[in-house]
Amino acid sequence: MNDTMNSYLPRLTGQSPLESIRRYVRQRTSESAQCELCSARLTHEHAHLVELASRRLCCVCDPCAILFGSAGATKFRRVPRKVQLLTNFRLADVDWENLHLPINLAFFVYNSAAKRVVALYPSPGGATEALPPLDAWQTLVDDNPCLSKLEPDVEALLVNRLGPEPKYFMVGIDECFTLVGLVRMHWRGLSGGTTVWSEIDGFFTGLKARSRPESGKSHD
Repeated sequence: MNDTMNSYLPRLTGQSPLESIRRYVRQRTSESAQCELCSARLTHEHAHLVELASRRLCCVCDPCAILFGSAGATKFRRVPRKVQLLTNFRLADVDWENLHLPINLAFFVYNSAAKRVVALYPSPGGATEALPPLDAWQTLVDDNPCLSKLEPDVEALLVNRLGPEPKYFMVGIDECFTLVGLVRMHWRGLSGGTTVWSEIDGFFTGLKARSRPESGKSHD
């Protein structure tokens, strides 16, 4: 697992990479999880923050999340809960190939520390980082102006081109790392096995059910 994956998972010290991912996924669903700032009990659907210095995800209650809802926050930044299906997203095969990614499942986030967009994709070992050519990313932004409004560090373009009908979402990065955790935990053998592909399909089915359609050309 690379450093980028480690930086977004909560409380990694002293834990194995697999246990860290399991812990994060459990926190997403556990009724007994606690806010990492005030220790209040968390509900199933709770908020997340990115701690900008360490770039780790924190599970928090709504009152604590509200304190860091501003884009100008310097210590923590709130991860948006919105899930938007980009129904008119434009991405030709050649433009995808120009991003130089080895698989058809990835997410893109603007890293304010690196001052550029980075791509990450799930793998059996966690999230693998890639640096798409800047001109290729700019072409994508020119074709889809909504991408210019991605919130740095906390919001991602999630691309699934595994099936016959590509799917494109704008989501909080916590959704992306839930997907990473599912792949990491369920992958078996060289091809992944039937379980992991079922988990991926189920993840995107659920994501679509929770989303509201939005044009890939605007972000109003």
